[in-house]
Amino acid sequence: MPNGVVCLISALRQHELTTQLPHTVWMMISHKARTPKDPPVALKVVRASGGAFTSGIETVAIEGVDVPIYGVAKTVADCFKYRHLVDEDVAIEALRDALRYRKATASEIMRYAAIDRCMTRVEPLIRALQE
Repeated sequence: MPNGVVCLISALRQHELTTQLPHTVWMMISHKARTPKDPPVALKVVRASGGAFTSGIETVAIEGVDVPIYGVAKTVADCFKYRHLVDEDVAIEALRDALRYRKATASEIMRYAAIDRCMTRVEPLIRALQE
């Protein structure tokens, strides 16, 4: 997808933060973008707008191709925002592992949680995990 960004379970898998094996590629697209017809791989499309879509994007080389993907902190925050799609247990596991393995700091995760408007869900969990 030319304007899509790898997200959620697929990004967690790339960052080695989940035991889940996604059967589809999770992609985030702009809320105004069209969903591709007949993509070459199975896609699970999630929509976002503004900073929730444009912030936290990194580029990773996968099989020689530069692929846009959300960074660790943004991916963890997205998992809480879209917990109805990925399950809250997956989001909590990702948060715990990101902090434990120092792949992201609590302040980085909170920054993206503020952008995603899910701070009230993430903040108490970060406090509990840091005690």
